[in-house]
Amino acid sequence: MTDKHGSSARNQRAAAQASRDTARSLEKYAWLSIGAAVITITLKLIAAMLTHSVGLFADAAESVVNLVAALIVLAALRIAARPADADHPHGHGKVEYFSAFAEGAMIFLASAVILYTSVERFLHPKALESMGLGIAITTVGTAVNLFVGLLLIKVGKLNRSITLEADGHHLMTDVWTSVGVVVGVGLAYLTGWHRLDSVVAFLVGLNIVWTGSQLLLRSTRGLMDKALPQADLDIIIGVLDRYKSDEVSFHGLLTRESGHHRFVSFHVLVPGSWSVQRAHDLVEDVELAIETELPDAQVITHVEPSEDERSYDDVRGGALDSGRPTTF
Repeated sequence: MTDKHGSSARNQRAAAQASRDTARSLEKYAWLSIGAAVITITLKLIAAMLTHSVGLFADAAESVVNLVAALIVLAALRIAARPADADHPHGHGKVEYFSAFAEGAMIFLASAVILYTSVERFLHPKALESMGLGIAITTVGTAVNLFVGLLLIKVGKLNRSITLEADGHHLMTDVWTSVGVVVGVGLAYLTGWHRLDSVVAFLVGLNIVWTGSQLLLRSTRGLMDKALPQADLDIIIGVLDRYKSDEVSFHGLLTRESGHHRFVSFHVLVPGSWSVQRAHDLVEDVELAIETELPDAQVITHVEPSEDERSYDDVRGGALDSGRPTTF
């Protein structure tokens, strides 16, 4: 049985190393986001200066926030890639929620600048100039953000990185901002009603507020140790159901996530007459099965005798949010 236990330990170490390697590999996407921000800031500032459009200026202001946010993302990914240590035995994955929270705050800052500037220009309209060139330059910057934003969202979801996903959504708000601004600026120029530039910029600012609030909500849930999604719970329960028998049952299932890491704990009820070795072999198999089907999962189990009433008194919540029984 020593070989079996050693194999499980090696699998866990390999999984932990693979998780760190994945986190480090994601840094290149943060650098991509930084590069995209520098390019779009340059293009949009040029467009804003050429056209004197408050909408294009607000669009450029949000791109500056994108650059700051991208730098935060890079720092967060580097910290998240650090291995667990004595002070952080569960790793550093939660830094990703702080990063997402910071991104949400940055989005609110960008929206505040846009809303304020749009109101000020609505009260004091100004004629627009060099519209063709300005819109063309802005369109190029928007295309850059669209490509990078969609890529970051895809990679973030694939690797369960809320940091990259949040940065991708941030870039997509910039894309919608640019689209709205181009439409508003174009209509304002064609109709001669220059206040339309400000109205569209204001509406886009409100949309950005909504996006920022969703990021803040998601990051807050992560910091509050919200349980794993129902899809993950179903995988865990499916594994436990395979090992359940007349002698074996489980209860006290608790889950949480920290960045792309998953944490699972539960109690294993077995006959008190079982040897320690037999119970140990069982939990090793169960833990390995869950870690295999649920990547980046760390599983902690506690064996208890099913005949002892005290085995059922130490469960504090957990159960399952889906209404399943506590013991399964």
